[in-house]
This record gives sequence, structure tokens and C-alpha cells, in this order.
Amino acid sequence: MTQQSVGKPKMTIYKGRPGAVSYGQDIGILMLDCFNPFVPGDVGNAYSYDYPVLYKLVPDLSSPMVHSGGDGAIQQMVAAAVDLEKQGVKAITSDCGYMLHYQEIISRSVRIPVMLSSLLQLPFIASTLPGNSAIGIICANGKRMTDILLDKAYPHRSRPVHVRGLENSVVFRGAFLAENGHLDTDIVTEEVCGVATALVNEHPEIGAILLECSNLPPYAHAVQKVTGLPVYDFLTMINYVRESVTRRPYTGDY
Repeated sequence: MTQQSVGKPKMTIYKGRPGAVSYGQDIGILMLDCFNPFVPGDVGNAYSYDYPVLYKLVPDLSSPMVHSGGDGAIQQMVAAAVDLEKQGVKAITSDCGYMLHYQEIISRSVRIPVMLSSLLQLPFIASTLPGNSAIGIICANGKRMTDILLDKAYPHRSRPVHVRGLENSVVFRGAFLAENGHLDTDIVTEEVCGVATALVNEHPEIGAILLECSNLPPYAHAVQKVTGLPVYDFLTMINYVRESVTRRPYTGDY
């Protein structure tokens, strides 16, 4: 080592990404054009993550459009996904489980992992369950959780899937379907736990619960408490994929 190099910090060369306006976000999130309160634990609240995320609003992409699988904002979705990739995110998700309608087209538009719906976890959940266990799904709108949609995530069903929606739960419906801008989390906890309890009582063979809606992770702990079952949601999926795209070296003693 020469005298000149003693104590000299190592320099690293960085190159800018054309079009990038910020750096360091791991996960990009396509956001509906809606008016919802996003509390901690919600996909739409950055405090839900222990790592940086980057939000991207998709203009004109409404909840009713996504729930029905309408194609009125596909170009905007593709443009938003391409921009998130340009900004340097390592994977892309969304804030609605019904975005599964667009999983294939968005996946084809970028070169990074895409996980638009919590429903993509269904085959994995099924593979973990013992015996003749079934899977319970609690979703925002049970009427829109069709077999056609479920087949996009779980086409070869090795286990029964039982669905309950929250469209008749007054406070949940007002906050997230009617978009009235008001959310009482205590009441929504009661609503979600009530639906979970009824679902498991009706189908005691259920071995795990999947919360479809991106607004439901704040209530996962309460659902697990009243059912005693494994509970999956958007954040279990996002955290899993994020871990795969940002591996860290292990350190410690041996």
C-alpha cells in the first residue's frame, strides 16, 4: 500500500438512470384513482414497510373498473408500470387484489417481477396445508370474486376455496367501496372478524385465510386471534418477493 492510499476512502462509480427522479425504492406500487384513508398496515401507507416503496397513481383506474376487469385504463396501467421500472424499483405490486385481471398484460410490459394481487399466493398456501384443508378468502366484494378471476391465480385447484365478501359491512363499504373518506378501524375490525368467524364456522375445514383486499392487512392480527389460523394478505406477498430481490449477505459468529 502506497503512502498516498493510506486512509483514502474507496470510491464507487454510480451512473444515472435516464428518466429517474429518485433512487433507492425497492417496491413500486400501482395505485387506484380513488379516495380511501390508508392507515398503517394498509398497502397505501408507507409506514407499512421496513424498506422504501414508490407509489404511482394510475389516472382513471377506479375501484369499480378494477373489480369488473374493465379495460378502460390499461394504457395508463402499462405506462405507470414502465415508469416504475424506469425509476429503478425491483418489483411491482398494486393496491387491489382484483388487479389480478391485469397481471399478465402488466407482466409482459416490464422486465421485473410483477405481483399485482394477493390472490397469487393461493397455490403456495394450498401447498402448505395438511390433509383435506380448504382455503378461506375474505374479499372486498364477494360478487366480483368469480371463478374466472380465481382461475387466473389458482387454475388447478387442489383444494376447495370458500369466499366471503365485505360489501355488506357498513363501515368497510362506506370507506372503501363508497369512498366516503371516513374510516373507523375499531368497527371495521369487528366487521372483518365477524366475517372471518362466520366463514370458519360454516367451513371448519378451512386451514388458512387469505385477505384479498389491500386495505385489510391492518386487521390480519385480529383475524388470526379469533380464528387461530395462518393469515395471508398483500403484505405477506410483498415482503416475500421483496426479500427475493434484495438479498443480503449473512454475518455473525461461528
